[in-house]
Amino acid sequence: MPGNSQPHARPRNTRHDHVAGETIGRHRHAFHQLIYVSTGVLAVRTEAASWIASSARAMWIPANTWHQHRVYGPSHVHTIGFAPDAPPLRSVTPTVISVDPLLRELLIACSDPDLSERELDHIQTVTRDRLERAHVQPVVLPTPRDPRLVRACSLAADDLARPRTMAWLARHSGAGERTLARLFRTEFGMTYPQWRTATRVFHAMIQLAEGATVTEAGHRCGWATTSAFIDAFTRTLGQTPGGYRAALRGSPPLSPAPDRPAAP
Repeated sequence: MPGNSQPHARPRNTRHDHVAGETIGRHRHAFHQLIYVSTGVLAVRTEAASWIASSARAMWIPANTWHQHRVYGPSHVHTIGFAPDAPPLRSVTPTVISVDPLLRELLIACSDPDLSERELDHIQTVTRDRLERAHVQPVVLPTPRDPRLVRACSLAADDLARPRTMAWLARHSGAGERTLARLFRTEFGMTYPQWRTATRVFHAMIQLAEGATVTEAGHRCGWATTSAFIDAFTRTLGQTPGGYRAALRGSPPLSPAPDRPAAP
């Protein structure tokens, strides 16, 4: 995929709108970046994995990390830049963190283009303090590498409404059940049922961002009942799908998006 091979030179904060389905091509920054979506959903992908940024969780992108985005639902996006030698988080890999009400307002305020330098310095100082207290939210889909696991994951993810068993995947992916079970553990650090639950929640977040009801999202992502979907979603994210869906639609429109790297 073509991308911007020259990282941006200095930290900067931005705020802008994106329309549903918009993509932002592969690029990187010379500075650390925190991406927050006050309304909508942004899927962030690197070579290693995929994550979801939304109103309840922000995405930490360490400096010089190649990444790309896809927008699901109309989204208001805020990006906060930090100097390479002064990161507010210790993680050297992309990470999703939880966003409480205070941190949400701080992140939105940091991206206000009308702030004076003095105001921005004060707000970012408090933001750094809050980021040190933020909890990591491991909602991540690792990218498979072994061709047999790639095939199995694709088969399962392409039709989440069907409860594909490990035996079914083995028959259709050209690998034995024991081999697939070992690949899920070694590459992902989880069992197949754990991976499938994470995948279904990941795609349910996208469905909800695109306007599906809680019942529709649960059914499309393979839960037999709405109550089972609500339970799994809440255990994974610490928030009900109804609360998550409502939070996606909470902020007024922002300014038009600035120029970005070309999408593929």
